Amino acid sequence: MVEISKLDFTEEQRIKQSVKMQGSFASMGFMGVLCLVACFVFLCQEAEVHGTKMPDSSYGNRTAEDSSYGNRTTEGCGNKSDSCKNICDICDSYFDLRIACYHFLIHATCFETFNKSMSTLNAKEFCQWNSIKSPYDNFTICTEERADCLLIPWPNKLVENMFVEIHSNYFKSCPTQGLDDPPPSIVFALVMTPICLIPVMVVVVVMKTKNGDRRS
Repeated sequence: MVEISKLDFTEEQRIKQSVKMQGSFASMGFMGVLCLVACFVFLCQEAEVHGTKMPDSSYGNRTAEDSSYGNRTTEGCGNKSDSCKNICDICDSYFDLRIACYHFLIHATCFETFNKSMSTLNAKEFCQWNSIKSPYDNFTICTEERADCLLIPWPNKLVENMFVEIHSNYFKSCPTQGLDDPPPSIVFALVMTPICLIPVMVVVVVMKTKNGDRRS
């Protein structure tokens, strides 16, 4: 009986050990399947990453330059006249900045025209407004029209500097007289007239009052 019980006990242990081994193998098999699935997903993602093309950096730079150039050339003009459109086309074609083109235009056209007009006058006429009014006004209008075409604020620093240059070149010798005081005789007459009228007005009012009292 003892031997039978020992055999049963050993058989039971073997069964338990086999069950444990099967459980461990099953768990190991499940983990292996998970690892295989994870590896497969990772490999698929790597293949997708390598399969996609990176954008061309040179193309990105080119498009950035093209977009800036487009903005530069499509700034528009102040009006739709042919002369204004020609000015805008020239500036956008040959200059990177419109302010640089504006600086060139007012020197080449407005300032040169003003200098030619002033060269026909003598030094004495520089200080006579009737003689310089026309070229001075034309220069002002010329700078303003080109600024309006290029959508540049007017007046601006460039124009102010050119006006300073014009005044220093042509009008620095002109006298700058202020308003003179009137002669002393006129000042005395203007002051004494109201002073003398005050007592006269007082006498008239008093006389009118007395006449009114007598009648009543």
